Amino acid sequence: QVQLVESGGGLVQAGGSLRLSCAASGSIFSINVMGWYRQAPGKLRELVASIASGGSTNYADSGKGRFTISRDNAKNTVYLQMNSLKPEDTAVYYCNADIATARAIWSNFWGQGTQVTVSS
Repeated sequence: QVQLVESGGGLVQAGGSLRLSCAASGSIFSINVMGWYRQAPGKLRELVASIASGGSTNYADSGKGRFTISRDNAKNTVYLQMNSLKPEDTAVYYCNADIATARAIWSNFWGQGTQVTVSS
């Protein structure tokens, strides 16, 4: 079994910063892309940022220049540093990863989500 466990969410004032972490554990053979998604009330879940195993990154326009995604492959952990937070960043943030539990057997996994609330 594989688990993704997020941490680091919370309440912050506009202009503040938060750092989210997501650690993958369990029967992991390899991890490819890791990413962060978010879902605000009444809206669809959307990509925030993703990072491949080699380090290449992809950001949604909403977070460019403010958010930084990084990963520690030795710890199977992905991070999202969020600066200059805005009230519209308020959402549940979900970790996502493509993980092989054995050679050539890949599945996509989600974390349970962590709430980020930005007050104005």
